[in-house]
This record gives sequence, structure tokens and C-alpha cells, in this order.
Amino acid sequence: MASQKKKLQGLVAATITPMTEHGEINFSVIGQYVDYLVEEQGVKNIFVNGTTGEGLSLSVSERRQVAEEWMTKGRNKLDQVVIHVGALSLKESQELARHAAEIGADGIAVIAPFFLKPWNKDVLINFLKEVAAAAPALPFYYYHIPALTGVKIRAEELLDGIQEKIPTFQGLKFSDTDLLDFGQCVDQNRERQFAFLFGVDEQLLSALVMGATGAVGSFAFRDLSTLCSNLVLECRRRKPS
Repeated sequence: MASQKKKLQGLVAATITPMTEHGEINFSVIGQYVDYLVEEQGVKNIFVNGTTGEGLSLSVSERRQVAEEWMTKGRNKLDQVVIHVGALSLKESQELARHAAEIGADGIAVIAPFFLKPWNKDVLINFLKEVAAAAPALPFYYYHIPALTGVKIRAEELLDGIQEKIPTFQGLKFSDTDLLDFGQCVDQNRERQFAFLFGVDEQLLSALVMGATGAVGSFAFRDLSTLCSNLVLECRRRKPS
């Protein structure tokens, strides 16, 4: 069972992977990156090796090294480090999940495999279940991004009964423009206290009004966080009883 951690919410920075001009990972920048997020932007939660970080373009070895560096440089500075461990290979994804647990990550996330695609909800959940089981002490998040994976299984359908099969499931990173699907995810799972993290920057204000508990994006600026919070409060104040 996943350990009880503080709920992942608010702004979560989707970190880039800094590179040298020769295409090697520039590890020397990551410590500065941590300080910038924390001290200049007030952001203490990060999402590593995702789309913005080009994780699927890196080797397994590189992904492990990047995760280790973020954990090392973020120690005692960051609140939560969630590592994306999705891969086309189940074994590679499991390896990355175990590694994330070993280095003390606060959670793992996985996209749907996108070459030989799962053709229904059950097939997808079985894949996610096998990955989550490799790190049974870590909160598990599904990374829903159908525009890139081509997997069109609705998130609302996937969430139905998911904790019965994946006990460590804690929430969803929803990176899609289908606000109807997102709204149904929220409305049908309010009692489960899932983290509903929205990943399309351009629609974030709408998602917050609909019940998003946070956002994973490449903007992650303090002023935007305040603006969004104020907008949600105002919308709720004006909502007819």
C-alpha cells in the first residue's frame, strides 16, 4: 500500500532536461533550476522525465541519472518529486519504477504504451498495475495524454474502480482538451480524494473551475497561481446555491 503522503496539489513544474550543445545532459544546471523554482517562483513540486523533460527520448540510464540528480539537488528544498516512468517496454517501466522508489521519490506516473496500444480499459489497467506493483510504497498517477499516445480510452472510464486493482493509485495528470471527460472524472470521484492535476496550460482556468486540484505545466509561475486561485474563489462565490 502506498505510504500516506501529503496530497499532491497546486502548481507542479514539468521540468525540462537541460542539455549541452553536444546533446549530453547538463547536470550542472539542475541545482540552479531547483533554486530558481523554489526561491524565485515558489514552486516546490516537480514532475520529472515527462513530456516537457523529453523522458521518452532518453535512454533508461539517462532517465535514472536525471531522476537521481533532481532528488539529490532537491533534498530539503522540494516538497514532492514525481517521476514519470512510462515506457514502451513493461520491464523498462518496472525498472524505472523500482529505481524511483530506491532513490526516495514521492510518486511515479505512467502514460499508456503507444506503439502496440492497449485496446480497452482492462488491458491498459493491467499494464499500469504491473508497473505500480514494482514500487508498492509509492503513490501512483496515471498520465493521460491521448494526443501523443493515440490511446483514446476516456480517463473517466479508466478511473471507474481503478483503486480496486491498483491500491496505490492517487490521481491523474490530465493532459487533454476534453473538458467533458475531465469534469466527469472529478464529479464521479469526489469522495475518493484523488489528485486531479490538469496539464493543458491554455485551459487551466476552466479546469480549476471544474475542480482541478492542481496543474502540471511548463509555466509554473507564482503570479499565475495567485490569479487562478482568486478566479476559482470568485466563481464559487457567484455560483447560485
